[in-house]
Amino acid sequence: MSTPPLLNDILQLLIGAAVPAAICALLLAGIALRQEGGLNFEAGGKFQRWILWSAIFLTLPGILAWFASRGVSVPVVTNGGIMSSWMGSIAGTFSAFVSQIVVGRLVPITASFFVLKAALDAAHGHTPLGSAVAAIFLLSIPGTIQLLQSWNTGSAFATTDLLSSLWNYLAGIILPEAAGLAVVGAIINFVRHKPVAQMVAAALAFLSVSALWKLVQVMVNS
Repeated sequence: MSTPPLLNDILQLLIGAAVPAAICALLLAGIALRQEGGLNFEAGGKFQRWILWSAIFLTLPGILAWFASRGVSVPVVTNGGIMSSWMGSIAGTFSAFVSQIVVGRLVPITASFFVLKAALDAAHGHTPLGSAVAAIFLLSIPGTIQLLQSWNTGSAFATTDLLSSLWNYLAGIILPEAAGLAVVGAIINFVRHKPVAQMVAAALAFLSVSALWKLVQVMVNS
């Protein structure tokens, strides 16, 4: 028995809305990052959950492929698009809303408010880095989506592959740059005759995250 055209259109609509939904999830992740401190995030907190949802939305076809490999019938339309003009207009309107309103206007405005928050934090004697990091994260959402999409293998394990690539990018690129910034902060503190041990320890920790993870794996498997 063939799948009804209406059901095919609904499935195609949901799959087509996956990338815009992932963009919205990244926006909420940036807001949650500032709520959790900006320079840090809670284990299992909202930031991690929105990042996970973004990965799930981007790899939705792979997840459906995994269920299909386990014998679950998943009628997914991959060619031909949405047959119903009404549903097609909904899909186009939602994609346009996310690209033109959310990414084009709402994300920069939210980032500008975080920049203002950074200035207010500095005026009150607090560190402005938390708000600045959240603003940078929000402004990099278009590039982040493209990077995440490039890691999408399209396989049945696409979600875990994407998260693994994200971890490798974090450990191999982001953390070494953060270690460099920590060294710069240590030099500035040294010139200003302030404690430098914390900055140096942070730089060493950033550079050794991958090694510590491998050490934990060896200890568990031994």
